[in-house]
Amino acid sequence: MAVALTVAVVHWLLVHWWVLIVLGALAILAGGGWLYQKQQQARWEAVRAQGLRYELPQLDALHHSQFEDAVRDLMHRDGCQNAVRVGGGGDLGADVKATDPYGRHWVIQCKHRRNGLAGSAVGTPDLQALNGTARQVHGADIAVIVTNGRVTAPAVAFAKQQCLHVIDRHTLGAWASGSRPLWELLRAVPPPRKPTAFS
Repeated sequence: MAVALTVAVVHWLLVHWWVLIVLGALAILAGGGWLYQKQQQARWEAVRAQGLRYELPQLDALHHSQFEDAVRDLMHRDGCQNAVRVGGGGDLGADVKATDPYGRHWVIQCKHRRNGLAGSAVGTPDLQALNGTARQVHGADIAVIVTNGRVTAPAVAFAKQQCLHVIDRHTLGAWASGSRPLWELLRAVPPPRKPTAFS
């Protein structure tokens, strides 16, 4: 029965060959429309990413996982096309990882404080955890801790000693509300590597 039905359909299509042409034209139009929509969506995403801005009160109001998403999106805005949030249980000190347009690998630990400056300060133990895994486990060229709060003086001193970068509330505000990439706001960033596929 299936064979007979197939033969009948094929015979009908041979007699009514113009139906195939119409169906093919419709398929081409539908495919073209879908492709056009995808291209438009990609363009709008690129425009949105370039214009991405956050004010500090917006960042303060986020959940800690949304704060990690915001940091990832800011890295993406700056040209790190492979920026990804990896935070969560077992993240081994990395909440966001990215490769910048100069080939440098970034590992970022995020410390969100709901109360901003009034929240608990980021201390030396937080920097020690980052220092213990960023390069050895994650292969970081640049290890960063970013907070919307404050950082203790001993933690800042430890960071300088260990070549870690601290993004405190002030630096975060400049980065998030502006259009300059993070590496232009930091001192002593390693020199560029060779450009990568993410350049």
